[in-house]
Amino acid sequence: MSRFVPRALTVVLAGVVASVLAFASPAHAATFLTHSQAASQLNAAGVGWSSSGNCNDRNNARCTSFTDVRQVTINGIKTLKSASGCSINITAGTETGHAGGTYSHWNGYKLDISKYACISNYITGHFTYLGYIAGWGYQYRSGAGNLYTDEGNHWDILFYNCGGC
Repeated sequence: MSRFVPRALTVVLAGVVASVLAFASPAHAATFLTHSQAASQLNAAGVGWSSSGNCNDRNNARCTSFTDVRQVTINGIKTLKSASGCSINITAGTETGHAGGTYSHWNGYKLDISKYACISNYITGHFTYLGYIAGWGYQYRSGAGNLYTDEGNHWDILFYNCGGC
């Protein structure tokens, strides 16, 4: 009888653990936002955006869309604004017209921002210079691992995470 109890407890415990894991969402699951949800958060944080087409249609390259942007990306741009104390103007989000790939604008990982002296000085003064990436520009890595590329007339930012939010 004494050997039966530990085995029974092990079976019961294994069943409980399996049930919890089966219904728990993965820790790495991304939260994707609608354009309105992201815009509301950006407004509240004082982050601006502009669109050459004055629109937010994800399927129009002239628009600036936040449809299906990752919550981590929005948190990251808010962290950048807060840490730098600089004005931020987003010029590109998840709309079509950018390079593809896993860590792309379309997949919600990237935002482009206007290049101002304040934000450029912050990025170049606080992040690690990685070098010139042929065809792209000068690249810097934040302490959190996010990548900032000076593409000439704007900064292209790849948010792997929220940057310490």
